[in-house]
Amino acid sequence: MSVDKNYIDYESYVAERITSLRVKKDVAARAMSLDIGQSRGYIAQIERKKALPSMAAFFYICEFFNITPKEFFDDGIESPAEYHELIVKGGKKMQKKGVKKM
Repeated sequence: MSVDKNYIDYESYVAERITSLRVKKDVAARAMSLDIGQSRGYIAQIERKKALPSMAAFFYICEFFNITPKEFFDDGIESPAEYHELIVKGGKKMQKKGVKKM
């Protein structure tokens, strides 16, 4: 059996990304689980690779971190919430100056 060079282990990626973002936000897994409306062990299960979030839960997770799904998967962005905030603020400043969207 050959291994596809383009294979991505999404279960590991999602678990590690959530852990990284959660630690940067300095919030406990239990608190995050409850904040997104899930059982207290929900995020811990994802981080231990015992489960993956549903699409709805994934969107709640992104909302919790104040990021878009695209920013979640862009691991080149170290602090996606700060990046997102800068983009939003920059867009608002441009609108105030009368710069039209492309």
